[in-house]
Parts: sequence; C-alpha cells; structure tokens
Amino acid sequence: MYNVVTCLESAGGRLARAARGRSCGRGGPIELFSHPLLAELHPTFGHPESTERLAVLLAAFPDTVEGREATEEEVRRCHHEALLELLRSIERPTQIEFNTVASETSYRAALLAAGTAIEAARQGGFALIRPPGHHATPSEAFGFCLLNNVSIAARALRAEGTARIAIVDFDVHHGNGTQDIFWDDDTVLYASLHQWGIFPGTGGPDEQRETTINVPLGAGLGDAEWLAAFDTHVAPAVRRFDPEVVLVSAGFDAHEDEDLYLVDQRVTVDGFRELASRCASLAPSCAAVLEGGYNLETLPGLVAAAREGFEA
Repeated sequence: MYNVVTCLESAGGRLARAARGRSCGRGGPIELFSHPLLAELHPTFGHPESTERLAVLLAAFPDTVEGREATEEEVRRCHHEALLELLRSIERPTQIEFNTVASETSYRAALLAAGTAIEAARQGGFALIRPPGHHATPSEAFGFCLLNNVSIAARALRAEGTARIAIVDFDVHHGNGTQDIFWDDDTVLYASLHQWGIFPGTGGPDEQRETTINVPLGAGLGDAEWLAAFDTHVAPAVRRFDPEVVLVSAGFDAHEDEDLYLVDQRVTVDGFRELASRCASLAPSCAAVLEGGYNLETLPGLVAAAREGFEA
C-alpha cells in the first residue's frame, strides 16, 4: 500500500507552494457538456447512481453544451459486441450484476454519456454525464457503469490522430475497466488514485506497469495526503509519458461528506479544486468526464470547484 508518511516527506514543501502555471490550450473558461435526457433516461429506482445526480447539475449549470449519442462504431473501439447486444436487449428493469441496474432506456443513456464524453474530450471540456463509466470492462457492465465513457473518448481521440493520451482518475474507487481496456495499449497511460481495500478490489500495489500507475491509499486521508500522492506518483509518471492530452476521470466520492459502503476519505472542496488544477498542468490539452459523487447537496459545488481548477 502507498506509504503516506514517506510520500509526505518526499513531497517536502511542495504542498505549500502556489500551483504551477497551466497551459491547457482552452483560451477561456472550460465548457461544460451534458444532455437533458440524462436526467430522465436510465432510472435506477433508489440506487445511489440516479437521475437526480444530473438534475441537480443541470439546475446548477443551465448553460451546458448539448452532447450527442456515441455511434456503435465508436463504442466498439473499447467494448465487445456481446455487451452491446445485452444492453440493447433490455426491455424492463433488471439487475445486470450486484451493483448495476438497467432498464429499457439505459442503452440510450449510455450512448449519450459516451458521445458527450467524446465531444468534451475533443473540445477540452468537462462532461457532466451518467451513468459513470470507469468500471465497465470490454465485456461487462459493472459497478454502476454500462459503457466506459473516458476510454471511448480516448480511443476517439486516438482515431483522429492524437498520439499519446494520459487518463488520470481520482475517483475513490479504482477504475478497473479503464485499466483493463488499456493494459496492453502503450499509447494511453492510466494513473489512478483510489482507496485500497474497497470495491472493486483491484488497483493494488502489485498492479503496475510503465503505462499503468496505481496509487492505492489507506482510509481516512485528506487533501494533504491525496495531493502528496499525486505529486509523488502521478505527476512524474505522466510527465515522463509526455501526453498530448490528459483526460480526467473526475469522481467526487472521496469527499468528506460522501456516505458509501466502506469509503472513508476526507478530501475537501479545496482538495478537488487543486487536484483538477494539477491534472490540467500535465499536458497541452485537458478534458474531464464525471465519474462518481453521489451526495446531491455537495455535488454541484464540487463540480464547480473542479471546473475552477481546470481553468486555472
């Protein structure tokens, strides 16, 4: 497991210094991308991942750029046809696996989420979408996720000629699906900060390679420890990789007011603002995709703070 004391010592005085200059090639405020149907499609019947998540975000940010559905060709760059067939075939509310429910409108919601992620990635924006994606593997919908939005966006950029992409994931849960998709693809680096010992049980200290950087964290950590881990493990690896674009899987369920099974982290609104800012410093272009974050009262403020960080 990642050693917090060692990391804090090696980080030295960096946490006290002002953030480094950013160069994300946006030329102005980062635009938010979403779609009104994401607050209606894919009802989840009391599940933490709900239509209400998008309703509160659309109310807080009424001027979002409207996204689109991904094409199945775009989706197949990451997912097997059998998964698409499964999602197409759902005609009534069903439980795909222990944590994941779906119904007859879920496939359209998943395509809208993926397509909106692509457009945000193309334009250096922040996609406010649901269902989230980073647990979806090439063959399985899993952990609230139907299609892997950030991976589909990365492969779309690759298809358009972007040579090197880094995905930085600061959701409290490890993005097992994103890791699986890019494990053997050295054109995309995946780096994840996450709590170790909770769902999905992946992303441990032994799951490392040159383009897969896992930083498993202990319970009860706050801004200082998360930022020190970022500075010590994530930032150097991304800079060595020298990506043209950084895509951020922006999950907010490490926030101090989240209430999820076994999750115990203390990141504040300022911590998320700084994580976003540090992600934006790592490449000429940066974009983000919403992953977790289920407290309806805090989610809009956390998204606003991250947006400020990406713009800094």
